[in-house]
Amino acid sequence: MLAGFFQDGTWISFTQCLTQMHFYMAMMVVEFDLLAVMSYDRYIAICHPLRYMTIMNDSVCMWLAAACWVIGLIEPIGHTIEMSKLSFCESHTINHFFCDIAVLMKLSCSSTLPVELLTYILGTLLTMMSFVLIITSYIHIISSILKIQSVTGRRKAFSTCASHLTVIFVVYGSTFATYLRPASTFSDNKISSLAYIAIAPVCNPVIYSLKNTELKKALRKNKNSS
Repeated sequence: MLAGFFQDGTWISFTQCLTQMHFYMAMMVVEFDLLAVMSYDRYIAICHPLRYMTIMNDSVCMWLAAACWVIGLIEPIGHTIEMSKLSFCESHTINHFFCDIAVLMKLSCSSTLPVELLTYILGTLLTMMSFVLIITSYIHIISSILKIQSVTGRRKAFSTCASHLTVIFVVYGSTFATYLRPASTFSDNKISSLAYIAIAPVCNPVIYSLKNTELKKALRKNKNSS
């Protein structure tokens, strides 16, 4: 996508378009899975702090991260294969800034039912499973935090989850706004897509670094020196 912005032409081959779509969907699934794993990590840290280092050891973390990537790269294969079978006999102009599956389906003049079924079935299973895991984790987390007697302790526990919750709201909010609708009503909503594909990644380093001790010291030092 970035290469396209800096090239003279505004065209992309069908193979390149499918490749872009595949990896976009793959990264989306990977991010959903990683957010679910991070919620589980927060659950262990807050609800079982004394067992955290035993449960979330290096080996477990590596296996969880590997599983997220494997699932993410495999899941879009069916979509990519079915999209490659579609016919595009009318307009070949993509009304978007990248090859989104919803926009490509609107351009097709053949039946998109197989792709739609895969989108809803796999999308619901994988996306909602990770979302349910996040909700379940935070139900237990909130329950545990409310049992803390100290106000300072509750504030500290909530602040541990603040950055993660912020990213969840941005990612899931923009994704649900874009894709949880019938295919016939898919809109070329570039704003919600931009929130997921650009705004969230740009904000992630800032959001996740707000609690970084070294970053805070550097900001204070810079402020004092100025």
